[in-house]
Amino acid sequence: MKQQTVVIKSNKYGITLFLDRNIPFRELLADIAEKFRASSEFFRDARMALAFDGRRLSREEQIEVIRVIQENSSVEILCVLEQDELKESFMKQVVEGRQDERDFNTGRFYKGTLRSGQVLESETSIIILGDVNPGATIVSKGNVVVLGTLKGTIHAGAAGNADAFVAALNMSPTQIRIADAFGRSDDGPVHMKGDTTGPMIAYAEDGKIYREPITKEVINDIRI
Repeated sequence: MKQQTVVIKSNKYGITLFLDRNIPFRELLADIAEKFRASSEFFRDARMALAFDGRRLSREEQIEVIRVIQENSSVEILCVLEQDELKESFMKQVVEGRQDERDFNTGRFYKGTLRSGQVLESETSIIILGDVNPGATIVSKGNVVVLGTLKGTIHAGAAGNADAFVAALNMSPTQIRIADAFGRSDDGPVHMKGDTTGPMIAYAEDGKIYREPITKEVINDIRI
């Protein structure tokens, strides 16, 4: 019977890898890949902290191990912890903190069409992979990006962030708010700049909402 060179111990928030210190590193990587392929269903779409035991790894070797784990499973490694940080309570604190940080910086995704009567609220910026129909509402404390047609009601920067913006491939919102600025497509006050077709961005300036085509120059001026 082959000796186990890799043992996985996990809790809700983290994985500890117990690694054989005597075999060559490349052989160890192959064994790690095999272990995580066999455990892929158990760790499906998990976002976890990672720690090592039994063998000291260089930073480069840790990066190699993380790459192998993520290539052979759907686990997302949020951070690497030291051996004295392995308690589940600490892992919970770190993982939730990293997840909050990730959501704040990158936002969240919603896939599907928002239909009349649906309300989607987000503490972070949000990207909609679909359309926003008339009667649907999005409220976000960050930015709103619609990779589809926007015809519903949008409130970006809902916590008072006047630098927030709204972007869409096809923009014709029923109502749009950015922080305290307010406008409607049909009767103003939405101030248009340039062409009114194609991908558009809306932003607030001096208490007014402006809408203009998305260009490279406009993207460079965006404050995130």
